[in-house]
Amino acid sequence: MSEELENEVEEIVEELTPEEIFEQHRQEIAERFEEKGFFKRLIEMFSGLSKPKNSREYKLAVVDLQRLAAPLMAILLPTLGVIALIVITAVTGKSKDVVQIEVARAQTDQEELTEEQEPEPEIEPETPPDEMIDIQVDTPTINQVDFADSTPAPSNEPVSVKPASQDSVAIIKSPVVMKSMAGSRNPGMIGRLTNGGKGYGDANTEATVLKALWWLKATQSADGSWATKSGTKSPLANTGFAVLAYLAHGETPSSKNFGETVEKAMQYLIDAQYVDNSGTVRFKGADGNEYAFLIATYALCETYGMTKNPNTKTAAMKALQRIVDSQSPTGGWDYKMNKASTRDDLSYAGWALQALKAGKMAGMHPKGLDECIKKAIKCLKTRSFDKGSFTYCANARYHRGLTATGCLAMQLLGFADQPEVRQALDYMKEWRPSFDAEGMNTATPKDCSSPQYYSYYAAQCKYQAGMRQGATTSDQKVWQTWNEAMKKLYPSSIKTLPEKVKGPDGKEHAQGYFENKDSFSTRPVMDTCLAALQLMVYYRYLPTTQTKATEVESETPAKSGGEVEVEVDI
Repeated sequence: MSEELENEVEEIVEELTPEEIFEQHRQEIAERFEEKGFFKRLIEMFSGLSKPKNSREYKLAVVDLQRLAAPLMAILLPTLGVIALIVITAVTGKSKDVVQIEVARAQTDQEELTEEQEPEPEIEPETPPDEMIDIQVDTPTINQVDFADSTPAPSNEPVSVKPASQDSVAIIKSPVVMKSMAGSRNPGMIGRLTNGGKGYGDANTEATVLKALWWLKATQSADGSWATKSGTKSPLANTGFAVLAYLAHGETPSSKNFGETVEKAMQYLIDAQYVDNSGTVRFKGADGNEYAFLIATYALCETYGMTKNPNTKTAAMKALQRIVDSQSPTGGWDYKMNKASTRDDLSYAGWALQALKAGKMAGMHPKGLDECIKKAIKCLKTRSFDKGSFTYCANARYHRGLTATGCLAMQLLGFADQPEVRQALDYMKEWRPSFDAEGMNTATPKDCSSPQYYSYYAAQCKYQAGMRQGATTSDQKVWQTWNEAMKKLYPSSIKTLPEKVKGPDGKEHAQGYFENKDSFSTRPVMDTCLAALQLMVYYRYLPTTQTKATEVESETPAKSGGEVEVEVDI
């Protein structure tokens, strides 16, 4: 040691007492055993790494770096991961629109006739349920109208078996969107809407419906179809009508009493479809004008909406595409789906549009569907409407009993607030449900050759107008008057048979059928289904404008002009 360094040490030692030297020495030892925190060690480590490599501080820092590597990675890696996720989400995140649909139904028919002849409905079903479907269908909050309650005392007749769930389906976003149009068809809702009064049904109407359903079950053929009394009409159309009636009541293949009946009928419709040598989709057992093709398609669409059976969807899609492709250049349809004809038969178009609507609400979207619907609306407004009512076809301004067909078609497609619908409702104001032309109280009985055919449509039109939110007092009273007459007419007109029908549990049930007084009186299946469907109007569909059911996003030619956004249910 140099002399100067020795002198400095001596000076320091001379300045400190032995106790102070001991305390300093103790603190130095204590510092070596002190438990340093993570961040303090981290700071000392980085400080040491900055020292010369041959220094003691640097070597200690390297050792600490090895010890702290694991804790550092445990903090660093998750932090980097979170940052990366935030960046990816910010760059790629996009919202997606989902359009919901449901389900609804309809029904009717007409027979082949020349342009000079009176039209005679050949065959007809009802409007589809929504269904959308899927989508669970919401229970409608129907406008409460304070109608007089003239309901008979309830009976002990059972309501319905709990139906399979009805799902809504998200489909491709398109110019025409239909949502939440189907009513609730579960036993609880049926019971609530058939408890009498206030514009609804009662125990007698529901008992009448069940008689008809049991009669259909008893008269079904082994192959799943329904023949006609004379055997001259279409078993395909009859089967379509029967399926629509069962579905309207919430009956599916899973139903206790009618499940087997519905399943056999569904399979008959699927098996009846074929493709001919020209590549055209057809159905066996159809009539000459192919009304039955439209009715069978309608039934298949509604069946898929309520059951989601994939085989049903395949058959329905093929049939729907032919309907779209067969539309005339002017927007209507004609016998045999003759695309070249511009006759624009409204009775025929009514079934085509009900089938297309049911298919779309069930989530099926054949090519060209949206443009097809827009053209159909234009045709209804400009070619089928004349002097306050809808007529048989564009070139024959008669048979104004079809006013109800055109009116309902516009309500179905979301145009319930259009002036044509208002005028049509006024035209039908004095109509009453009836089995003969005079009983309908029409201004022109000769234009009412098939009263039950027109009553089927009129019941739905008046229900839609009178039970919607914001309904006028006049529309409410018109519906109440019609409903009271309907609740008296049909229960008293059904032909109840003495034989009972046994259910799966061995219990016996009453059965009955309806028979019209027009040219279709040889077809009790169609007659029975038309009447039963009228008595199920309370729970089949939501009243128009109850919910935002249809929106037309692209311009549709309309006398009122502009974009149309209407709420529908049928």
